[in-house]
Amino acid sequence: MTAPMITAGGGRATLRRNFWRGVWRVLRRKPSRMAGMVIVLAFAFMGTFGPLFYPDPLPRDTGNLYGAPSWEHPFGTDFEGTDVLALVVTGSTYVLLTAVITALITVVLGTGIGLFAGFRRGRWDTVLMRITDMKLTIPGLPLLLVLSTIWKFGSAVEMGLVLGLLGWGGVARAVRSQTLSLRERGFVEAARGLGLSTTHIVGRELLPSMAPFIAMNMLIAVTGAVYAQVGLFFLGVLPFEANNWGVMLNLAVFGGGAMSSPAALPYLMAPLLAILLLTLGIVLVVDAMDEIFNPRLREE
Repeated sequence: MTAPMITAGGGRATLRRNFWRGVWRVLRRKPSRMAGMVIVLAFAFMGTFGPLFYPDPLPRDTGNLYGAPSWEHPFGTDFEGTDVLALVVTGSTYVLLTAVITALITVVLGTGIGLFAGFRRGRWDTVLMRITDMKLTIPGLPLLLVLSTIWKFGSAVEMGLVLGLLGWGGVARAVRSQTLSLRERGFVEAARGLGLSTTHIVGRELLPSMAPFIAMNMLIAVTGAVYAQVGLFFLGVLPFEANNWGVMLNLAVFGGGAMSSPAALPYLMAPLLAILLLTLGIVLVVDAMDEIFNPRLREE
């Protein structure tokens, strides 16, 4: 009994090593993919540890309002004389935490509902898909505008929870389609023939096969959450109770006249560059993941 267990454990360890070696080869094949990974990791570090490098509250230089970019202030200062780079770094925590929570809720809910509906079929499939269809017909922005009148979204957790509950429908539909295709495959039929439980089949057979698809949807959900929350703060429908990139854009355009005055332009460009750079990093990582998990795209 011991020898087969050791062999199985060693086989799994070998598979893991081979997998990560393959990941490294795919990333190294194109410098753009390595750049994307570096960008995503840099933003993760900035959102987690960046605010620790700055005092709270941030210092202000009232004699240097809308100061031009310099070595001391790479993106200049805002209308209060606060360093714009410091605002971008400290504001990233709210934005990224909201995006991660949104992505987790979206993927967990969507994957769970899609897997269950696609595997069980019948009445459960009908009921869950009708709920999903109703969810997809609800316009997200008007609903968020209504919710903003009674909910202040001062916490990133609250914002992520609402965006996640509004965004799982598309993932549920896509996962259900994948499940309907996989449930007829030979390995699932073999698992059924062996009398394995539904939990085992879904958790050990179906879910690992869809892991690449789920991971890519999670990354895409991160970008969608960033756009959604930044857009809401930019439109001014949410109170400015937390520093974030959307608040910076709103104050730069509507408060500083950045669209007509060059003085406030760096204040506008800094959060825009952060959003564009984060999006670029995620797109490059998704491109790498597509090749990692899709054998047809691997280049030998």
